[in-house]
Amino acid sequence: MDLGDLIGKTCVVGVSYFDANGDLLKQTQFAGVVQRVDAEHGISMRLQHSDPAVAPGDFIVPPVLEAWFKAPPGHYRHAPSGVDIENPDYLVTWDVHRQRQDTPEGRHEWWDWVPNTQQPQVGTAGPDSV
Repeated sequence: MDLGDLIGKTCVVGVSYFDANGDLLKQTQFAGVVQRVDAEHGISMRLQHSDPAVAPGDFIVPPVLEAWFKAPPGHYRHAPSGVDIENPDYLVTWDVHRQRQDTPEGRHEWWDWVPNTQQPQVGTAGPDSV
Protein backbone atom coordinates (compact mmCIF):
# COMPACT_ATOMS: atom_id res chain seq x y z
CA MET A 1 0.00 0.00 0.00
CA ASP A 2 1.17 3.52 -0.81
CA LEU A 3 0.09 6.77 0.84
CA GLY A 4 -1.90 7.70 -2.27
CA ASP A 5 -3.98 4.52 -1.92
CA LEU A 6 -5.60 6.02 1.21
CA ILE A 7 -7.25 8.99 -0.53
CA GLY A 8 -11.03 8.66 -0.33
CA LYS A 9 -10.87 5.74 2.12
CA THR A 10 -12.89 5.74 5.35
CA CYS A 11 -11.27 5.00 8.68
CA VAL A 12 -11.94 4.72 12.39
CA VAL A 13 -9.11 6.24 14.42
CA GLY A 14 -8.38 5.64 18.09
CA VAL A 15 -5.89 7.88 19.90
CA SER A 16 -4.60 7.36 23.45
CA TYR A 17 -2.82 10.29 25.14
CA PHE A 18 -0.24 9.71 27.88
CA ASP A 19 1.55 12.12 30.21
CA ALA A 20 5.33 12.28 30.56
CA ASN A 21 5.17 9.54 33.22
CA GLY A 22 3.31 7.17 30.90
CA ASP A 23 -0.04 7.53 32.68
CA LEU A 24 -3.13 7.56 30.45
CA LEU A 25 -4.62 11.06 30.15
CA LYS A 26 -7.49 10.30 27.78
CA GLN A 27 -8.64 8.21 24.86
CA THR A 28 -10.61 9.47 21.90
CA GLN A 29 -12.06 7.93 18.80
CA PHE A 30 -13.37 9.35 15.56
CA ALA A 31 -14.07 8.47 11.95
CA GLY A 32 -13.27 10.22 8.73
CA VAL A 33 -12.38 10.13 5.08
CA VAL A 34 -8.80 10.64 3.91
CA GLN A 35 -8.59 13.87 1.92
CA ARG A 36 -4.87 14.45 1.39
CA VAL A 37 -1.59 12.63 1.93
CA ASP A 38 1.89 14.05 2.14
CA ALA A 39 5.02 12.05 3.00
CA GLU A 40 6.31 14.96 5.09
CA HIS A 41 3.18 16.60 6.53
CA GLY A 42 0.98 13.56 7.14
CA ILE A 43 -2.39 12.04 6.33
CA SER A 44 -5.29 14.50 6.50
CA MET A 45 -8.79 13.20 7.24
CA ARG A 46 -12.09 15.06 7.06
CA LEU A 47 -13.89 14.04 10.25
CA GLN A 48 -17.36 12.57 9.90
CA HIS A 49 -17.99 11.92 13.58
CA SER A 50 -15.86 13.47 16.25
CA ASP A 51 -15.25 13.73 19.93
CA PRO A 52 -16.72 17.05 21.10
CA ALA A 53 -13.21 17.97 22.33
CA VAL A 54 -11.83 17.68 18.78
CA ALA A 55 -12.44 20.72 16.60
CA PRO A 56 -14.52 19.97 13.51
CA GLY A 57 -12.69 19.81 10.23
CA ASP A 58 -9.54 17.98 9.28
CA PHE A 59 -7.39 15.85 11.55
CA ILE A 60 -3.83 14.97 10.57
CA VAL A 61 -1.89 11.88 11.61
CA PRO A 62 1.74 11.11 10.79
CA PRO A 63 2.38 9.45 7.39
CA VAL A 64 3.08 6.00 8.86
CA LEU A 65 1.33 3.20 6.99
CA GLU A 66 2.19 0.56 9.60
CA ALA A 67 -0.63 1.95 11.78
CA TRP A 68 -3.31 1.27 9.12
CA PHE A 69 -5.18 -2.08 9.16
CA LYS A 70 -8.03 -3.32 6.98
CA ALA A 71 -11.22 -3.10 9.04
CA PRO A 72 -13.37 -6.19 9.43
CA PRO A 73 -16.88 -5.57 8.05
CA GLY A 74 -19.31 -4.27 10.64
CA HIS A 75 -20.99 -1.36 12.31
CA TYR A 76 -18.59 0.66 14.48
CA ARG A 77 -20.18 2.70 17.25
CA HIS A 78 -18.57 4.57 20.10
CA ALA A 79 -21.23 6.59 21.93
CA PRO A 80 -18.88 8.86 23.94
CA SER A 81 -17.25 10.24 20.78
CA GLY A 82 -20.20 10.01 18.40
CA VAL A 83 -18.46 7.57 16.05
CA ASP A 84 -21.08 5.67 14.07
CA ILE A 85 -19.86 4.23 10.77
CA GLU A 86 -20.61 1.10 8.83
CA ASN A 87 -17.92 -0.92 7.05
CA PRO A 88 -14.98 1.50 7.23
CA ASP A 89 -11.97 0.66 5.09
CA TYR A 90 -9.34 0.95 7.84
CA LEU A 91 -8.74 0.92 11.59
CA VAL A 92 -5.91 3.11 12.87
CA THR A 93 -4.60 3.50 16.44
CA TRP A 94 -1.95 5.77 17.87
CA ASP A 95 -0.39 6.37 21.29
CA VAL A 96 0.58 10.00 21.83
CA HIS A 97 3.10 10.67 24.60
CA ARG A 98 3.68 14.06 26.21
CA GLN A 99 7.41 14.73 26.23
CA ARG A 100 7.60 17.62 28.72
CA GLN A 101 5.88 17.67 32.08
CA ASP A 102 6.73 21.24 33.05
CA THR A 103 5.66 23.27 29.99
CA PRO A 104 4.33 26.69 31.08
CA GLU A 105 0.72 27.47 30.19
CA GLY A 106 0.44 28.79 26.62
CA ARG A 107 3.81 27.37 25.54
CA HIS A 108 4.33 24.65 22.95
CA GLU A 109 4.00 21.14 24.34
CA TRP A 110 5.98 18.37 22.69
CA TRP A 111 4.14 15.16 21.85
CA ASP A 112 5.56 11.95 20.40
CA TRP A 113 3.19 10.04 18.10
CA VAL A 114 3.79 6.27 18.28
CA PRO A 115 1.88 4.08 15.82
CA ASN A 116 0.29 0.90 17.09
CA THR A 117 1.64 -1.66 14.65
CA GLN A 118 -0.45 -4.57 15.89
CA GLN A 119 -3.97 -4.89 14.54
CA PRO A 120 -6.51 -3.35 16.94
CA GLN A 121 -8.75 -5.71 18.88
CA VAL A 122 -12.24 -4.63 17.89
CA GLY A 123 -14.75 -4.44 20.72
CA THR A 124 -12.28 -4.89 23.60
CA ALA A 125 -11.35 -2.46 26.31
CA GLY A 126 -7.95 -0.87 26.49
CA PRO A 127 -5.75 1.53 24.58
CA ASP A 128 -5.48 -0.73 21.51
CA SER A 129 -9.21 -1.16 21.03
CA VAL A 130 -11.25 0.68 18.47
